[in-house]
Amino acid sequence: MPQLPRSGDWHVAFSGGLDSTVLLHALVCIRDRIPGELKAIHIHHGLQSEADAWGEHCRDFAAALEVSYQQINLALNPSAGESIEALAREARYRVLADLLQPGDWLLTAQHQDDQAETLLLQLLRGSGPAGLAAMAKTARLGKGWLQRPLLGFTRQALEAYAQREGLTWVEDPSNRDLEFSRNYLRHKIMPRIQVHWPAASATLSRSAGLCADAQVLINELAAEDLQRCRGSESGRLSVKALSRLSEPRIRSLLRHWVLAQEGAAAPGYRHLQRMLDECVLGRADASPLVGWGGMEARRYRDDLFLGPRLPPYDAGLCLSWNGEAALTLPSGLGRLEVSLSEHGVDAEAWQNGRIEVRFRRGGERCRPVGDSFHRSLKQLFQTWGVPPWLRDRIPLIFLDGELAVIPGFAVCQPFVAAAEIAAVQPYWSGSLSRNLALNAQKSRPDQA
Repeated sequence: MPQLPRSGDWHVAFSGGLDSTVLLHALVCIRDRIPGELKAIHIHHGLQSEADAWGEHCRDFAAALEVSYQQINLALNPSAGESIEALAREARYRVLADLLQPGDWLLTAQHQDDQAETLLLQLLRGSGPAGLAAMAKTARLGKGWLQRPLLGFTRQALEAYAQREGLTWVEDPSNRDLEFSRNYLRHKIMPRIQVHWPAASATLSRSAGLCADAQVLINELAAEDLQRCRGSESGRLSVKALSRLSEPRIRSLLRHWVLAQEGAAAPGYRHLQRMLDECVLGRADASPLVGWGGMEARRYRDDLFLGPRLPPYDAGLCLSWNGEAALTLPSGLGRLEVSLSEHGVDAEAWQNGRIEVRFRRGGERCRPVGDSFHRSLKQLFQTWGVPPWLRDRIPLIFLDGELAVIPGFAVCQPFVAAAEIAAVQPYWSGSLSRNLALNAQKSRPDQA
């Protein structure tokens, strides 16, 4: 066995196939070296008629080895045109990640031939070093870690082990379905390659490792560039600073920036190039939008913004609010709450007034504290540096039909509490307010 984890429980992804059967059996043989509990986890995808029988086989096999066993049933509903293989893989890793506690490990049974196939598939997809690095030996997963201890072994070596130990395993007929790209490569292409290059799996796996090393260096440079190219607020990039870099370096930084966001899908080369052309090198007066996988990148002034794709909403919405209990806004627009404060809205006016929450429709004006005249919301938002695509989604609080509060930005006259008068402060929370970095206090504390 190669070097193995030295902490936590070890969860083995156990499909019942040859590879995971060998892995589980080999780990049982060194059970005394395992720091925590050894557990077999079987994912029932429900995609094959034999799936129930496979689950029973896995349960019986684990019981014979006196290994803790857990089966998790998935309910997959692929949409038209969606890859069932990709959907199952994503769902499988998601539920396995949820099982891990800090210090725990998930061990999976991918081997050297799998690694070689992965590299070739990524090459045929036009991937860069990150994709060509194929499968990492060790990676973060949820609160714990993922390890692939069999990457140094060929499938032939695993078969020899299984036969020597008299192991039994299940065969998934879908592994012979040549409609799947990996199966076509495995059964039609790799055998021909190995006739001429017998060591192809080993050499391709070595190439994957070299790409992984290269990607480490790329990531380290991108992390340094990220510090140099910070925008006006955390999480943003400066377009001016980006434009000083070479184009390959910009694309690398953009990819690193996206992946640093929790849950963000990696953009492909086409999207990275669009971000470069439209958001970094495009006209200064343009309003670029590049979207992919539920994410979108935009530019405003010198800042490059990244966030979840904005959901549709009802601009004509008008919500009544008692001003006491928190108000959850529809369409993911956040949450409004109120607290006592030294500055803010006159508490008596707040308690006795008719409170409504609306969104910008045009014509709204406000005179914040310190201003001698009313200004339009457009002027105020420009002053505060609010990006145009977020302006219409900022909740506005009206008292008795008049604009009283722009949460996170200003209380409008004449609703500002005088000195020594009890006041309340409405505040807005949620992903949009975080995107606006409201905690940076765009306006003075007595206005926010």
